[in-house]
Amino acid sequence: MSCLEVTLGKYCRMEKTEVALLVPLLGLCLGGLLGATVQRTQFCTMGAISDIFFIGDWNRFRAWMLAIATAILGTQTLHMQGLINLSESIYLTPNLGWAGATLGGLMFGFGMTLGGGCGNKTLVRLGAGNLKSLVVAIALGIFAYMTLRGLIGLARVELEAVTIIELSAFELETQSIPAFLSLLGLDVEYTRIVSICVISGGLFVFCLKNAAFRKSKIDMAAGFIVGLLIVAGWFVTGNIGFDDFEPTPIASFSFVAPIGEGLQYLMTFTGSKINFGVAVVGGILLGSFVSAKISGEFRIEAFVDASDLKRH
Repeated sequence: MSCLEVTLGKYCRMEKTEVALLVPLLGLCLGGLLGATVQRTQFCTMGAISDIFFIGDWNRFRAWMLAIATAILGTQTLHMQGLINLSESIYLTPNLGWAGATLGGLMFGFGMTLGGGCGNKTLVRLGAGNLKSLVVAIALGIFAYMTLRGLIGLARVELEAVTIIELSAFELETQSIPAFLSLLGLDVEYTRIVSICVISGGLFVFCLKNAAFRKSKIDMAAGFIVGLLIVAGWFVTGNIGFDDFEPTPIASFSFVAPIGEGLQYLMTFTGSKINFGVAVVGGILLGSFVSAKISGEFRIEAFVDASDLKRH
């Protein structure tokens, strides 16, 4: 083996090691920013819906929609510029699991109402001292892992087997909107641009045309910051973490599975590798904690009674 081959081999190993460390480190930083932002602005999925029904306030809902619009525009721009390849994400496989998405969505919505928030909000509340969220996070993580790789996973696999739609039978490579519209004979890239303009542009108009929302600087900031952080998450995993031989799975912020993986990481630290999702979970806890301490909002909060514990 020549000296050049030895040198290149050492360089490649060093580069892979650096990427393996850099991706989780960036995940920790992005998670910290997200945790601090959500803690300070009260950006919340359940809270947005609750505000509409109970007080008729749409500002937090518009902040949520603004985050979606920003994330769509930024992420799709990265994809069209060739900086990331969204087709490699788990969300665009040719296997359309409509039953799991429907059932899972219903259970998720019901569960976050009982638990006081979604996975992200649970982590943010925990970082700010809410011990109720500690119980929710532990239960959520355990059952998430059971559903992915444990006992409940058997039922999930069976459900997928009898309900999944193989889109490859319709000559579709992904389950994206442009792919579905291509069945009408439309060009995929053309429909991608049109879809971005219609969906993202429509959401921007819906949000920014409202005078009350434009006056709410904190909600506008929350929407833009969360949306940009989502875009950054895709870039970190899809570009910085890209490797032909050991690629980082392309994804952005996700909280349910990473909480389960985080619990496993804590229990099996030796020999385990921290990934982007687990690092984000840690970052959100740290970011919300620091934000709550700085703002003087850190409070240890416990259950009121047994029924409160049962509900959570």
